[in-house]
Amino acid sequence: MIITYNWLKEFVDVDAPPQDLCHRLTMAGLEVDSFKELGAGLESVIVARLDQVDPHPDADRLTLCQVNTGSDVVSVVCGATNHKVGDLVALAQPGTVLPGDFKIKKSKIRGQVSCGMLCSEKELGLADSSEGIMILPEQLPVGQPVFDVMGWRDYQIEIGLTPNRPDCLSMIGVAREVAALYGKRLKLPTIELAEADEAIGSYARVDIENPQACPRYAARMIRGVKIGPSPDWMVRRLEAVGMRSINNIVDVTNYVMMELGHPLHAFDFRFVEDGRIVVKCAQEGDKFATLDGQEHLLSADDLMICDGHKAVALAGVMGGLNSEVQDDTETILLEAAYFNPVAVRRTSKRHGLHTESSHRFERGADVDMVPVALDRAAALMAELGDGKVLTGVVDIYPQPLPQRKVTLALATVHRTLDLPLEAATVTQCLESIGLSVAPQRGEKHLFEVSIPSFRPDLEREIDLIEEIARLYGYDKIPVTMPVGAVDAGVPTDHQRLQRKLRDMLVVAGFSETINYSFIASQAVERIGLPEGDLRRCHVPILNPLSEEQSVMRTSLVPSLLETVNRNLNYRSTDLRLFELRPVFLPGEGGQTKERLSLAAVMTGRREPEGWAQGGALVDFYDLKGAVEGVLTAFGLQHVRFAETPVQTYLHPGKSSALITDNGDLLGYLGEVHPRTLSAFDIEQPVYLLDLDAEELLCQFVSRRSFAPLSRFPDVSRDTALLVDEDVRAEQVLAILRQHQARTVEDMTLFDLYIGKGVPEGKKSMGIRIRYRDMTKTLTEEEVGKAHDRMISALCEKLAAEIR
Repeated sequence: MIITYNWLKEFVDVDAPPQDLCHRLTMAGLEVDSFKELGAGLESVIVARLDQVDPHPDADRLTLCQVNTGSDVVSVVCGATNHKVGDLVALAQPGTVLPGDFKIKKSKIRGQVSCGMLCSEKELGLADSSEGIMILPEQLPVGQPVFDVMGWRDYQIEIGLTPNRPDCLSMIGVAREVAALYGKRLKLPTIELAEADEAIGSYARVDIENPQACPRYAARMIRGVKIGPSPDWMVRRLEAVGMRSINNIVDVTNYVMMELGHPLHAFDFRFVEDGRIVVKCAQEGDKFATLDGQEHLLSADDLMICDGHKAVALAGVMGGLNSEVQDDTETILLEAAYFNPVAVRRTSKRHGLHTESSHRFERGADVDMVPVALDRAAALMAELGDGKVLTGVVDIYPQPLPQRKVTLALATVHRTLDLPLEAATVTQCLESIGLSVAPQRGEKHLFEVSIPSFRPDLEREIDLIEEIARLYGYDKIPVTMPVGAVDAGVPTDHQRLQRKLRDMLVVAGFSETINYSFIASQAVERIGLPEGDLRRCHVPILNPLSEEQSVMRTSLVPSLLETVNRNLNYRSTDLRLFELRPVFLPGEGGQTKERLSLAAVMTGRREPEGWAQGGALVDFYDLKGAVEGVLTAFGLQHVRFAETPVQTYLHPGKSSALITDNGDLLGYLGEVHPRTLSAFDIEQPVYLLDLDAEELLCQFVSRRSFAPLSRFPDVSRDTALLVDEDVRAEQVLAILRQHQARTVEDMTLFDLYIGKGVPEGKKSMGIRIRYRDMTKTLTEEEVGKAHDRMISALCEKLAAEIR
C-alpha cells in the first residue's frame, strides 16, 4: 500500500516528521518498505516562459526555444511539439539530476546550444508515462522552483501489509492507525451530495440470487455526466500512489478506493439491458471479455454481475468490456458491493486476474463502508463530471452480517504481556482504533469488545491482546528469556530403519533429492501407467498453488525423472540420485493411505572424469549391485530378480522385479524405457529403482547370528558347464543351494561365454564353489564327493554338460 504524507494529513492532524512517522508505523506492525521524497534535489527545476519557438535549422523534429527564466533568456532544444509561445514550462537547468540519475548538462544538439531541458511529467518522476512536455498553469511566478509553486513536494511511503490487515489498504485505514499512535482524532472526508428530483427506482433495480457470495449490493445513478480528463490534483494523487489516470469518472472510482479502501465500479447505463443488475453465478462454459481485452472461460463457481440478458462484470475482480465507460457516456450506474472473500479469491486465482479490487475483496472489505463509498464517489462524479445524482440509492442487504463481539479478560492481558496495565489503558488502546469496549455486567475486569466490520482479522481474545501490545509499544514490554524443557525423544524403529536405508544409499554414492509431494495430474501419463492402475487415482488439492501442483503424487518416478532432466539441462550428466518419501494411494472406503516409497536413478559415467579413469557408462548391473548391498544390509539374502512383467516405464528386456523368498514384491529396477525418456526430454540411458520402502522395512531381519572364523583353509573348485541359452544363472544357483553340502561356504557365477567353441544354442557358465570346515582341514576326497554330487544335480536337472 502506497500513501503520501500530504494526503494522510487531510485525515489526521499529525505534525511529526515523515521519518518519525515511518518509524512509528513500523514499530506498530505496519512495516514501511520504502520512503521517497517527491521533488528532492529538484530545486533547480524552475518555472520558465517560452518567449520564442522556432524550427531547428538542422533537424525536422526538433524545435529551438528561447526560454525566459525570469533573470535571463536561454536557448533550449526540445523534441516535443505540444508547446507554443507564451506557455509556462518546467525547465531543468544545467547541473540538475533528474530521477533515474540523469544529469542535465549544457550541450550542443545538431549544432545548436541547449542550456537545459524542458521536462515532462515522466522525466520529473510524476508519472510512468507522458506525451510531450508539461505545460504549467498560467499566472505562476517565473523563475521559482516548480515543485514549490505547484505544491508537489511530498513524501511517498510504501507499507508492506500482511494479508490480515485489509483495513490499512486505504488512506483512511492508515490514518486511523496514525491517529491512534499519536493520540489524534481521525477526520473523515466530508460528503456533500445534492440529489436531483428524479428517483433511481424509476430506472434501475438490483436482484441478488446468491446472497452467500454477495451479502450486499448498492447502486446510485448519475445522469448528464461529461467524460473528460481529471483535474490536476486528482491525477497527481493517483500517480503518487501508483495508479494511472484514465478519465474523470474512472479516476473517481480509483480515488475513492484508495481513500476509503472500498472498490467501486462504474457502468455505462446504456449497456445495462432492462435497467437490471442481477448478481448470480455464471453458466459453466460461458465466455466473458474483461476490461483488459482478455476472454475468459467461466466456471459455475464464478460470481457474475449481470444485466437483464448478459454478464457485465466479474464480481469483485474486473468489469466487462461490454459496459465500460466511453467518451460519449452520459449516464453512470455506480456500483458498491461486498463480496465473499473466498469467492473472489477463487475466481481471481482461476482466471489469473489480480487487481486492486480483488486484492481488497479477497482479504475482507468493510461491508459498512458500502453506502459511504457510494455517496463519496457519486458526489465527486457530479462535481467533476457536471452530472446530477438521482434521488435515492438501491441498497440490497437481505441478511445483515452479525456484529462480532469478543470477551477480553484483564488478567489474560497481564499474564500474556507480563504488564500490569490498568483497565483504562486497555480501553484507551482498543477504542483508539475504532473498537467499542464495555465492561461486562457485574465484572470489573472483564470486557465485551465489539469488533467493527473493517477489522475482519480480530476474532479471538489473543488478537485483541496483540492490538494492545503494538499500540502500547512493543519496546515497553519487559525482555525475558524463553524457558522451555528439552524432550529428548528416541526414534521409533520405523524412523531408525528409514535412517539406515538413507545412509546405505549415501554410502553407495547416491545423493538425496527432495521434491514437492504435489504434482500435475497428467504426470502419470508421461510414465505410461495403464488404465485401471491405482496410481492414476489422485488425491486433489483443494487450493493448489498451480496446475503443476494440483494433486498428491502416487509415485516418485515422475518427480525424480524431472530432477534428472533439470540436472542434465545444467550439464550435470553423471547422476546418482534417490528420494525416500511417502506417496499417497487410494485406500478402502474412499480413504487415502500414505506409504513410504523409494526411487533411485543412475546415469552417466561409472567413474568420475579424469586422466586415470575409464570412460565406461553405468549399466543395469551397477544399479543391481547397489540394490544387493541394501538388501544385504537389511538381512534379505535370497531376493530373486525375476523376469516377471514389469512397469511400463521400464525397458521390458532390461529390467526385473524384486521378489522375496515369501513371494512378496519389493519393487522393480531396470533401464528406463526410451518412450518414457522421450517424454521427459532425456537423451541418455537412465537406470531406475522403484521400491516399496514400506515393504522393505517390514522384511527387515533384525536378529543376526555370529559365526566364528575358521582356523582351517578353504578349497575352491571351478567348473565350466554347457547349458541351454535360456537357462538363467538363478536356476543354476537355486539347484546348487538345494544340494549343497554342509561344507559349502560360497557359490558364485564367475564366467559367462557364448561364441567360438560353444555349440549354437548353448552357453558356457563358469561356477566357483568354495568349501571350508570349521573343525578340520578338508581332504581332496571330501571336497570331490561334495562337488561331484552338486554338479551331477545340475547335469540331471538342466541337461548340463561339463566342458
